[in-house]
Amino acid sequence: MTENLSRTKANVWDANENTKREVFEFSEGYKKFLDKGKTERESVEAIITLAEREGFKNLDHFVENHIKIKPGDKVYAQFKGKQAILFKMGSTDPEKGFLVVGSHIDAPRLDLKQSPLYEDGKLAFFKTHYYGGIKKYQWITMPLALHGVVVKEDGTKINVSVGEEDGDPVFFITDLLPHLSKEQNEKKISEAIEGEMLNVLMGSMPHEDKGKKERFKDAILSLLNEKYNIVEEDFISSEFEIVPAGKARDAGLDRSMIGAYGQDDRVCAYASLMAAFHAENSGKSIMAVFADKEEIGSVGDTSMSSKFFENFIYEVLQNSAEGNIELIFRRSLQRSKFLSADVNAAMDPNFPNTHDKYNGACLGEGVVITKYTGSRGKSSSNDAHPEFLAEIRGLFNKNKIIWQIGELGKIDLGGGGTIAFIPAVYGMDVLDCGIALLSMHSPWELASKGDVHMLYKAFKAFFESNL
Repeated sequence: MTENLSRTKANVWDANENTKREVFEFSEGYKKFLDKGKTERESVEAIITLAEREGFKNLDHFVENHIKIKPGDKVYAQFKGKQAILFKMGSTDPEKGFLVVGSHIDAPRLDLKQSPLYEDGKLAFFKTHYYGGIKKYQWITMPLALHGVVVKEDGTKINVSVGEEDGDPVFFITDLLPHLSKEQNEKKISEAIEGEMLNVLMGSMPHEDKGKKERFKDAILSLLNEKYNIVEEDFISSEFEIVPAGKARDAGLDRSMIGAYGQDDRVCAYASLMAAFHAENSGKSIMAVFADKEEIGSVGDTSMSSKFFENFIYEVLQNSAEGNIELIFRRSLQRSKFLSADVNAAMDPNFPNTHDKYNGACLGEGVVITKYTGSRGKSSSNDAHPEFLAEIRGLFNKNKIIWQIGELGKIDLGGGGTIAFIPAVYGMDVLDCGIALLSMHSPWELASKGDVHMLYKAFKAFFESNL
């Protein structure tokens, strides 16, 4: 028989009705996860809640009670409420390495400044500083919600969430009406809205005490104090995020897509979480890593660059392996396989000049394999080895995973990065793998439900392999 010389791309929706039902059912759980995890802290809480229901136990349970971790045990750990790892111990010698899927749970947003509240023009505002790569104009005149935590002087933590529940107020960043926008319209789109203009309108009602100097600001402070026992100085030790208000929604008349905030990269987080829950043991230990601060370069103590990943593995080995732990630790890392789970930009017909059409990813064509990221000459890219690409390609084909290749735009146009280069320093094989999104990094991103489900199947197949 003559081998088929050309590769034919497939669409995830060219499947039977039973598969479509599975896709739509899976998307319902994903949407709930997005709604519960609008911030990295909330995402970690949601991950741990689901993990404990699946029988995962805190690593501290094993360490503090001197319990040996054995094959079949399910372990989790979290760090500072912003990073988490799930681990299932396999029967294979850890020196042969682990199978790891790593995603990030932070997303572009607006953070409150440390002294945010002020009044001007008989209105009260919060000042913000944007986090990650955003188009500033996309954040104005849309409903916004306030999420965050305040840490009082005595260490007490107060969680705040306003704008998500029915009946909650929402917040807005104002814009000029077209009649007065002549000067604004003459500016570049990147300059029409400046960072210091992203001030969130919080109220317009003055404090009832007419003797107060700043009645509009004091009115907001009074409301915060009444409900949350917050005073102005508490903002110094707080962490507030402004995010789009509202729940994840079905998109398209055919309901084939999901429109939601934060799908970069919580879609990969959810798919890997469910895959870790449902994967049958192949022999090797598996791990799902959920990191913070990827959107600002993976810096900081809760990012993939922190020692949390290393420390977790070392503690697991200390409580499970026999022999020279340091040697086992180094060998296990070097021999591991790591899928850097992150999204790619789907080609958009409205913007036809952004991608090389022969190497761009499309919505609805499954999992996206990205050999390299970076920008202009593959700068800051991992650039995966073809040997590992061949292994993943063979695994996906064997398991009927619909996949495609993708680049993040034309060579000289821009680019982006993932966490792939960080675990690669241990010598392990690392490959970027996710799905394509439309309107990536916008307040409302679009994903194909079929792609989301296919990503789950891909991660599950990876965890069940013996690569």
